[in-house]
Parts: sequence; C-alpha cells; structure tokens
Amino acid sequence: MAEPIHVTDAVFEKAVLQSKTPVVVDFWAPWCGPCRMIAPTLESLAAEYDGKLIVAKVNTDDNPEWAMKYDVQGIPTLLFVRDGKIVDRMVGAAPHPVIRARVEKLVAAVPA
Repeated sequence: MAEPIHVTDAVFEKAVLQSKTPVVVDFWAPWCGPCRMIAPTLESLAAEYDGKLIVAKVNTDDNPEWAMKYDVQGIPTLLFVRDGKIVDRMVGAAPHPVIRARVEKLVAAVPA
C-alpha cells in the first residue's frame, strides 16, 4: 500500500519536480491542526491512487526553502504538480471529496 513520502528541501527537486508521476505536495507542520485534519485524506488518496499519484509531505518547520520559493503563506498548502509544473493549488483544510476531486483532475490529465 502506498503512503505519503516525506520530502526534504535537499530532495524536493528530484522527488517532486522531476517526477514522471503527478505529485500532490502537502506543505505542513506538526503543530498545525488543519494539517493534521487532512492527513488521513492524503494517506487514503496515496493508497487509492497507488502508481498514479505521489503524495509528498514537506514539513515547513524543518524544510522552509521550497515553501518560500512557492510563496506558501499559510499551511496546509497543497500544490498539484504535473511534469514539474504547478497546475493547481489549495490553501487550508478541505473536506475529503474536495481534495479527491482535485486529485482526480490531476491524474485524469495524464495519458495512460
């Protein structure tokens, strides 16, 4: 079963921007309540879309570099990345169906 991967600033470019698989990047922090609220949703989506999607979690307390580059002002911030480009962005906690719909849109645009 696929699970979210924890990504550091050092490997962000390789793990996210160079990925052939679409990536949802979750910029979060351990003290953030809304971040903890959406974590189960991201875990279930990582499992559901195993092989079609990577869920990458970036702890902004420990790895601020890419959060600053992408002007992340609030957390959680989800970036939806395909072919190294951000195609969608969501700030704040959202219900499972809302996040799932964005994921579906992201993976649907990938040729099989």
